[in-house]
Amino acid sequence: MIKVRFAPSPTGPLHIGGVRTALYNYLFAKQKGGKMILRIEDTDSQRFVEGAEEYIIESFRWLGIEFDEGVGFGGDSGPYRQSERKAIYRQYVNQLLDNSLAYIAFDTPEELEAKRREIPNFQYDSSTRMQMRNSLTLPADEVKALIDSGERYVVRIKIEPDEHIRVNDLIHGEVTILSSLLDDKVLFKSSDGLPTYHLANIVDDHLMGITHVIRGDEWLASAPLHVLLYRYLGWADTMPVFAHLPLLLKPEGGGKLSKRDGDRLGFPVFPLEWHDPKSGEVSSGYRESGYLPEAVINFLALLGWNPGDNREMLTVDELIESFDLSHCSKSGAKFDYEKGRWFNHQYIQKRDNEDIARMFVPVLKSHGIEAPLAYIIKVVAMMKERVNFVPELWGQTYFFFVAPTAYDEKTRAKRWKDDSATQLTELIEVLQEREPFDVEGTEEYVKQWIADRGYNLGNIMNAARLALVGEGIGPQIFHITEAIGKEETIRRLRRAIEVLK
Repeated sequence: MIKVRFAPSPTGPLHIGGVRTALYNYLFAKQKGGKMILRIEDTDSQRFVEGAEEYIIESFRWLGIEFDEGVGFGGDSGPYRQSERKAIYRQYVNQLLDNSLAYIAFDTPEELEAKRREIPNFQYDSSTRMQMRNSLTLPADEVKALIDSGERYVVRIKIEPDEHIRVNDLIHGEVTILSSLLDDKVLFKSSDGLPTYHLANIVDDHLMGITHVIRGDEWLASAPLHVLLYRYLGWADTMPVFAHLPLLLKPEGGGKLSKRDGDRLGFPVFPLEWHDPKSGEVSSGYRESGYLPEAVINFLALLGWNPGDNREMLTVDELIESFDLSHCSKSGAKFDYEKGRWFNHQYIQKRDNEDIARMFVPVLKSHGIEAPLAYIIKVVAMMKERVNFVPELWGQTYFFFVAPTAYDEKTRAKRWKDDSATQLTELIEVLQEREPFDVEGTEEYVKQWIADRGYNLGNIMNAARLALVGEGIGPQIFHITEAIGKEETIRRLRRAIEVLK
């Protein structure tokens, strides 16, 4: 069975690039009838951030990306937090040491820094390791004594030089790396008894039966090391298939998409709002910014992948049906945040008016407005085509809920004529006679009165809009009057006459 995993680190909020990686794993697994695991990479204890794990799980629940097993979901391959798998990893660290495929190093940070100053572009590898303080250069009894005394150490993989390591990748094809270019990466740290992600990922992927590893493009640099580890541990025959995704790039210029880009250009880079527990800084999220989860999914799916045709609006089921890793780009994908807003606009139009109205209720409450849901639905149906995000509805609809207390000076100078007060006084009498107070009937009734009196239609409608709204915005005037009702319409007209005459 096809089995994939998404393995984030709880070191802060989930980046939108990570969300896309998880989405591609999800689409691939669902299309193949496979499973997807959520595994938490918490082996870097110094970078752990309180609340990050819960944030990750809540993000995927909001987005609708479902895991078959893992942290928060259960399953038979656990534990799914790497910090809870110490004993498992230690077994394979010992196996590598026993087979002379890894070695123990005691170099202190100060010693490593001194070596970097001594050797330009220093890396700990086959050309330098015999100059260092490790089990390859120290007598066995001294190594044992250092360990017994509590001396801190790390375990490094022993990479032999001049070997061509081949990585077969579903997106990039065959990639060959010369082993001499690799350093002897740290696999284990005695300070916390935990492995680094290099070893932990290999062990977990093997024991959890992962068949495909779909990760970000920057991970391609680590793939040769992971190929070696599969071979060193005797698992070459069960090595998963790799697929390294294109990076998400800055909207402008070059480089990887960062939070600074979002802050500068005004778009989120995290799925949910994040409150940093250390600094107190609040970062915006897609959910709180008014994005619909289905819009975010559709938008992200097309960043670096295409369905093989010109379709843009795709449901999750359509994405699953169409998903093919061979249609992924090898090069990075520009993060077109304006396109993300376009997608959200499209999905707002597709959403049921009642759903949008319920999302709008908290916005109204934040402005002190309580209104019947049926009325909010009616307003939303008229005005949602004008917005990209639900919170923007307030700026487009406030006059349906609050009568104007002031009148825009520019609109007043342009639209309020010398005879506007007289004409609107007559209009009030006309409206009082009109029943039912509907859109089409009232519009025809008023326009006939204007024609009979020989008045200018534009002048009266513009003055009436100023009276009802307070400025020259809003939908067709009789949609406003029908929504707020006859009594409120007349009340607003009278107040404008009193204030503006």
